[in-house]
Amino acid sequence: MFYYVLKYVLLGPLLRLVFRPRIEGLEHVPDSGPAIIAGNHLSFSDHFLMPAVLKRRITFLAKAEYFTGPGVRGRLTAAFFRSAGQIPVDRSGKEAGQAAIREGLGVLSKDELLGIYPEGTRSHDGRLYKGKVGVAVMALKARVPVVPCAMIGTFEAQPPGKRIPNIHPVVIRFGEPLDFSRYAGMENEKAILRAITDEIMYAILSLSEQEYVDQYAAVAKAEAAAARTERERRFPRLPLR
Repeated sequence: MFYYVLKYVLLGPLLRLVFRPRIEGLEHVPDSGPAIIAGNHLSFSDHFLMPAVLKRRITFLAKAEYFTGPGVRGRLTAAFFRSAGQIPVDRSGKEAGQAAIREGLGVLSKDELLGIYPEGTRSHDGRLYKGKVGVAVMALKARVPVVPCAMIGTFEAQPPGKRIPNIHPVVIRFGEPLDFSRYAGMENEKAILRAITDEIMYAILSLSEQEYVDQYAAVAKAEAAAARTERERRFPRLPLR
């Protein structure tokens, strides 16, 4: 119930008023039945803008850190995400990927929409990064279509680290559903999973027109952070007098 209160009464109207998102290709999202919406991930606000414009309810797999914050603020954040239909997924350890797949298949088994960011984390620089194959595994095991989605302008509206969004035009663009039924029963073939994931990422790229990087976002983000730390070590800031 709280999901619909957020969407139609509290958060949804506010997001539409502030961002005035332009929606393209909404007819590609199935009116019924299970499907995966696979999108790029540029901003924290992506979690709320896409559900606000869809006619159907969508459930996202969200990082567990959103549900485990300390203090009153942490409890309120966790309650908000649960009420908004988000499912916590622990991204650490060897079993993280399997846990996410199990949760995702559970959503699809209920004939619902599942939202996935194949990059696995937000882009730190606005570019599109290599997708992880979990989206392909779920598409094959659940035998559902994958609808590519591009969020455009959300990086400028709320880049990483910015709590209060800027007022910036946003476009949410959906592409034609991708059918992978020709690969039925091949969810354990690594080459097939890589090919499917790359096809999904190419569809997202075509919609978003981002620069593509053939590297996992988490790796690129860690390398950028290490380089930043090294620069600060070599060239420390002098104290202001």
